[in-house]
Amino acid sequence: MHLAYRVFLSLSGVLVFSMPVPETAAAETSRRAEAFAIAAGAAEAVPNLLSETVKHAAAPASAAVDVAMVRPDTLESDVVTEPTLRPRAWPKPPPPLKVAELPEAKAIVPPLTVMLMVIIGLVLFYAVRHYLFTLNRLFGTQRHPYLDIDIADWPTLTVLVAAHNEEAVIAGSLTCLLHADYPVDRLTIMPVNDRSCDRTREIIDDFVRQYPGRITPFHRTGGKPGKAAALKDASDAVASDIIVVFDADYLPPVGLLKQLVAPFFDPEVGATMGRVVPMNLGSNLLTRLLDLERSGGYQVDQQARMNLNLVPQYGGTVGGIRMRALRAAGGWHDDVLAEDTDLTYRLLLANWKTIYQNWSECYEEVPETWPVRVRQIMRWTKGHNQALYRHGWKMAVCRHHGLFEKIDGLALLGIYMMAPLMLFGWLLAILLFYAGGLPLFGEAVILFALMSYGTLGNFAAFFEIAAAVYLDGSRERIRLLPLNYFGFLVSMLTVSRAIVSQVAFDYLLRRELRWDKTTRYRQRS
Repeated sequence: MHLAYRVFLSLSGVLVFSMPVPETAAAETSRRAEAFAIAAGAAEAVPNLLSETVKHAAAPASAAVDVAMVRPDTLESDVVTEPTLRPRAWPKPPPPLKVAELPEAKAIVPPLTVMLMVIIGLVLFYAVRHYLFTLNRLFGTQRHPYLDIDIADWPTLTVLVAAHNEEAVIAGSLTCLLHADYPVDRLTIMPVNDRSCDRTREIIDDFVRQYPGRITPFHRTGGKPGKAAALKDASDAVASDIIVVFDADYLPPVGLLKQLVAPFFDPEVGATMGRVVPMNLGSNLLTRLLDLERSGGYQVDQQARMNLNLVPQYGGTVGGIRMRALRAAGGWHDDVLAEDTDLTYRLLLANWKTIYQNWSECYEEVPETWPVRVRQIMRWTKGHNQALYRHGWKMAVCRHHGLFEKIDGLALLGIYMMAPLMLFGWLLAILLFYAGGLPLFGEAVILFALMSYGTLGNFAAFFEIAAAVYLDGSRERIRLLPLNYFGFLVSMLTVSRAIVSQVAFDYLLRRELRWDKTTRYRQRS
């Protein structure tokens, strides 16, 4: 189709283009011309433009359509303005409403504040408790009432050595016990072989043949798994007045048995506990950190509770038990993971004393890898919380113990619950910060943050560890104390994970608790 252009300048300042277009396009062009002219600011030219456009729109298909454009220099005003075709600026949005100004945020501030105050109160309570223990250990009177007993009419004694797949370490433990300073005619060594599937039984039987009459083995081939179940079965075969329990990796010194048995000359004593010292502390950084924790827990925490007549804890190994007290307390419970904590409180509620002997040291292997350490903490956490569930209320309402003894007993039971509470406290502090609830609460939050560093470790506080290092006389170990903070974080997260697993899966699904054996690292000799 032939396309012709005709251009001329009209008196009104409108530039007109003329071109032949189809009929339908002509109408569309007229509408576009109107919109374009309005956008260009040619209000006066619009009526004339429309009239011209309408004429062409009514013309035949081959007619031309005139499109008018306004020249900028023909506008009435000489003021140069910004092009009106530029997009208009978006209006500024209203300022966002602060979280603290929301009604919902203001409503949650009071309950969150109360919960955080309760957690801070508990943290401060444990901090004061550890401070008192440390100061007592450094400056208070130390109680070692049975340390000087060396010559006596010693009672009959059975030493139980709990062993499950312990071929790497059982020989060392039996060798040390055979050289113990205790009357041979009153001593029975009974290794408790609990369903071992390695060479543990073979090694025990070799010792029986080499030392006839000295070792009475107890081989357990079936039954419920776990250390408590094995001790329960073995105790039925015990005929002595006193038993002393060791794990298979422990190496007792020569005079340890007499030191653990001496307190039983006091008829009120139901159990004794010695101090645990790692023998593989030089293996790596983890073992050195665990050595610091053990020092704080035994050198300061346990001895201070002994000094203050509070609640020393029977630790499940390196400890003695009076058989009459064990039977009076109900024997071993085979449905618990922490049979030591469970027995400590059953003896306490039955009015039997537990005596801690800080100078009665025995040597053990501590975990050398973090996965083994995590499993150990999870087992301790679940077992300790079982004791809290079973004995917490009984301890709170018992009438034959003093106020401070009951408070310490409850604090010892609740120690593992502080880890998830501290994590929850940090979360509450963050929520209160964004909810605007901390203007007058900032000092308390700062105090909470400081105390959270120095209050909880594994069995001991960080300042207890420093005091223990000082008391041990090996002060160079204090250089590792800052690194123990990472062990504290691992313990806190592991304990929280164990509690969630215990509540969500073990109790609700009624899943049976499983005993995880600690890995051994010593090479069999």
